[in-house]
Amino acid sequence: MVNARRIYVAGHGGMVGSAILRKLQQRRQVGDEIELITRTSAELDLTDQAQVQAFMRSERPDIVVLAAARVGGIHANNTYPADFIYENLMIECNVIHQAFAAGVKRLLQLGSSCIYPRETGQPMREDALLTGPLEPTNEPYAIAKIAGIKLCESYNRQHGVDYRSVMPTNLYGPGDNFHPENSHVLPALIRRIHEALSEGLDEVMIWGTGKPRREFLHVDDMAEASLFVLDLPRDVYEANTHPMQSHINVGTGRDVSIAELAATVARVIGFDGRIVCDPSKPDGTMQKLMDISRLTDMGWRARIGLEDGIRQTYEWFLDQPESGLRER
Repeated sequence: MVNARRIYVAGHGGMVGSAILRKLQQRRQVGDEIELITRTSAELDLTDQAQVQAFMRSERPDIVVLAAARVGGIHANNTYPADFIYENLMIECNVIHQAFAAGVKRLLQLGSSCIYPRETGQPMREDALLTGPLEPTNEPYAIAKIAGIKLCESYNRQHGVDYRSVMPTNLYGPGDNFHPENSHVLPALIRRIHEALSEGLDEVMIWGTGKPRREFLHVDDMAEASLFVLDLPRDVYEANTHPMQSHINVGTGRDVSIAELAATVARVIGFDGRIVCDPSKPDGTMQKLMDISRLTDMGWRARIGLEDGIRQTYEWFLDQPESGLRER
C-alpha cells in the first residue's frame, strides 16, 4: 500500500466494498499500518453534499475507495431510472469533489462494464467508451458511471491529483443480492434453481434463448484487482492508460453462455431437472466480454474459477436465514 494510511471505503456494506474492506483488514493483520474509515448509509448519506463535506473535513482520509453505488438488475434499472441516475451522480459528485476539497490526493472509483456502447466490438476495449449508443435498459446508470470516470480524469487534469477508475465485468460472490426482482443474472439463477430443488420441481425456466454470453468475476478477485490498481506507482498507471481514457477494465477474459451458466449453477446446487429456455423473453446484448489486456500487461489475473466461485457463493447463500435449505 502507498504511504498514506487513513483509508475511507465508501460503500463498505455492499458486496464489493465489503470484499475490499476484508482485504484491507487482512493487510492490517499482517502488519500494514492501515486505519480504516467506514460509515453506514444511516450514518452518512452520500447523496447529501453537506454531510459528505463535513465528513471529509472531519476525517481527512489519505485515500478514498469509492465502491458506493445504487445498483440492480435489468428490472430495477427499467423501473427506477431516475433513482439510478440521480443517486449515482450525487454520490460520485459529492465524494470525489469533497475528497479533493479535503486534500485527498489518491482515489479509486469503481464503475461498470455497462459504460460501453451496446454494439461495440468484442472484447470491449477501454477506448470504446463514448463511441456509440448505450444499452437503453440501463442507460441512466451507465451515464452516471461514465460521469464518474470523467470526474476523475478532469480533477487529475485540472488539479494534478491521482484519481483512478476500474471497470469490472459482471460481479458475483458472498454478499450478492438475491432478490427475486432486483438481482443480476447469476444470483437470480442461484435463487431460482435453489427454489426449484427445495420445491421438488423437475424443470427451471430461464429467460431468452440461453445463447447470450457473459463474463463473471468473483468479488474477491475484484477486491484484489482494485487494490492492485490502487497500489500501482503513478508513473506505471499513467504509462498504461491515457489521460482521456484512464479507466482500466477488470475481468477474467473468458465468458460463458447463459445456458452454460445455468447448467453450472444446477450442477453446483445438485438440481438434476431440465433447464428450459423461454425465447419469448428478450436476450439483451448477445455478448459482453471485457478486454483485460491493460491489466494483464501490468501483472494481474483473476484466480477464482467460475464453478468454484459459484460453489462458494451458494454456500454463503445457504447460510442466510431466507434460503431455508441449510438444514438438508
